[in-house]
Order: sequence, then structure tokens, then C-alpha cells
Amino acid sequence: MFNLDTFRTFSRAVALGAVAVSAIAFAGAAKAAPVQIFPFFQPLPPFAAPQPVQPYQPYQPYQAPTYQTEPSDDQDAVEMPARFRRQTVSYATREAPGTIIIDTPNTYLYYVLGNGQALRYGIGVGRDGFTWSGTQSVTRKAEWPAWTPPAEMIARQPYLPRHMAGGPGNPLGARAMYLGGTIYRIHGTNAPDTIGKRVSSGCIRLTNDDVSDLYSRVTVGTKVIVLPMTERRAELGTARR
Repeated sequence: MFNLDTFRTFSRAVALGAVAVSAIAFAGAAKAAPVQIFPFFQPLPPFAAPQPVQPYQPYQPYQAPTYQTEPSDDQDAVEMPARFRRQTVSYATREAPGTIIIDTPNTYLYYVLGNGQALRYGIGVGRDGFTWSGTQSVTRKAEWPAWTPPAEMIARQPYLPRHMAGGPGNPLGARAMYLGGTIYRIHGTNAPDTIGKRVSSGCIRLTNDDVSDLYSRVTVGTKVIVLPMTERRAELGTARR
């Protein structure tokens, strides 16, 4: 005989079992692939660790980068022909060590060392009509000398300054050795490309590096012999201060 109460109890049990099975299946699916209820909300990125606070640095003025230049033997360095570079050479002479000999035709200055040797420098000499010859001595030495063009030079070149203070722009260069009571000097130059040429008004010029080297060897009273050109020349002593 069909029992209604038994059937109801059985149906309730079956329903409860189905609910349980569905809950277990849903939990497994959710664990495998969680469902985003609001997919348009993205999770926030993890917070980065705070950076340490830098201590206060006082204002530093801008410093331009420095550029190192290639070292040079002469502040006005040019590519000097090998024969005009300072060098020790064989040189036969009866003159005493320490004597200066100006070889005007060949644009060399010899500083006699003795034992058949001399220190040779390339020089610039007087242009045509302004060379001279003779024997003199160094009567004065000056570092970075001032320049006062003599009256004879101003008469020929009236645009010249009447006086120029010593310095890198001065035509007498870094050093000067004055010869006797004449207007002539052995001096440096800010135009080293004129070494080996005949361009001056009678003075003997060397590069600033060479004249500084010679200056360190020469003393007041040093004998200076200037050899003549074979061409016309102004004799020593024709132009004096």
C-alpha cells in the first residue's frame, strides 16, 4: 500500500542530496576559475616600497666641462721644419763656450757649447736692406718686454703704436736680450711661422719657447757675433737710440 508520509520523506532526502551535489560542483568550478561579478573593476597594482628621502643639497653653480688640449712646446706652436728645431750640432769655431753666433744667410743662431758642438736655433732675420753684421754684447735682459718702436721705424710705419706693454700679443714675445747701444734685440715672437724668413727690421727673432731656452743660458755681457749677408745690409751702429 502506498504510504504518503514515506514518499514525502524520500522526496525530501533526494532534494537535499541534489542540492548538496550542486553545491559541491559549484564550489569546485569556482575554485578552478573564479567568476568576476564586476569585470569592469580591475584590481589595483601592489604598492611600491617608498623611496628614501634624499638629503637637501645646497645649490651648486654650473661648472662647464673642461677640455684638455694637447701639450705644446710653444704657446704659438706651428709645424716647424726639422732644420729649424732646436738641436745640438757639430760646429767648429774658435769662439769660447757661451758665445752667440748669428748665421744671417742661413737663418740660424748658434750658442757655442765647446768641444766642437753648439746648440742651433732657427731664427728670423732682417729683410732686404735691414740686415747688419758685427760684434756686440748682451747689455740687458727682459722677460715679457714692453715695446717702444724706434723713431726710424715709426717714420716708415706711422700706424705703429708708440708703446706696447709686454704680453703674449707683444711683437717682442716672451723674452728679449738687448744688443749694446743699438736698436737691435734677440727676442721672441708671436708669429712663429716667420722663423727662417727675412721679415724684421734687423732684430733676430726666435720662437717663444726657443728664446726662453736661450735666455736661461745667456748672461749680461755675452758676446754676440752677427755674420754678414752677401747682399746689401745696414752696418751695425747706423741706427742707435
